[in-house]
Amino acid sequence: MNFRPVSKEDLDINLTPLIDVVFLLLIFFMVSTTFVKQSEIELTLPEASEELRTDPVDKIEIAISKKGEIFINGQALVNSQLETIKKGLVDNNTEVDGEPVVIINADEQARHQLVIDVMDAARQVGLFKVTFPTRLRD
Repeated sequence: MNFRPVSKEDLDINLTPLIDVVFLLLIFFMVSTTFVKQSEIELTLPEASEELRTDPVDKIEIAISKKGEIFINGQALVNSQLETIKKGLVDNNTEVDGEPVVIINADEQARHQLVIDVMDAARQVGLFKVTFPTRLRD
């Protein structure tokens, strides 16, 4: 029989080497990872020229104010919802032979979403010729 007292030692796990290994793995994966650019958009922005172009005969003029009001051929729409814009475009499309040009005059402080909504409504009613007039820089 063994009557010696059992010594109770505190078992201690040293985490320092484990943290070092994990840190080295993290650095390895960060260095070896290649970063792929998922979406890269190349834009060539238009510039206003001094040339005067003639207005098309068949046109639908849409004005968007900075307050969010939309006017089609000078007539104000009740609201700026997509269905209202589509109905306004259909009502003002009197061209029988060809497709009229949609001219969007948007204030520079107008919400971008309104311009997109007008373009989307024009596409949905079958008007694909869309243009944006610019002004000359001083």
